[in-house]
Amino acid sequence: MAQKPSQSGLSSPAKAVEAQTEAVAAMQKDLLAACEEMSHAWMERMKSEAEFWSELGAKLSSTRSVPDAMSAYQEGIAQRMKTAADDGRRLFEDGQKMFNIITRGMATRWPSA
Repeated sequence: MAQKPSQSGLSSPAKAVEAQTEAVAAMQKDLLAACEEMSHAWMERMKSEAEFWSELGAKLSSTRSVPDAMSAYQEGIAQRMKTAADDGRRLFEDGQKMFNIITRGMATRWPSA
């Protein structure tokens, strides 16, 4: 005896596959948006890194004594260390954001069997 198709014309397994496909597509859309946002932030960071090294080079080349050069270098290294700490924090936050998108997508959008 043939099974009667449901009202939408799809069988239950086909509906499940369709729902899972939609869930994956929605999660991918959220991940792509997050990646674009992160990419923009990291590109800005790369620009600031290039500016930092350019400015440090200009400061060092304009110094007239070894103590002035050491002072400029020391200030630059202190700034660079702070920036590295900020980069680490941002990297952790970006990873956490991706993890949250995936777990939220799996918990709320993924259809149950």
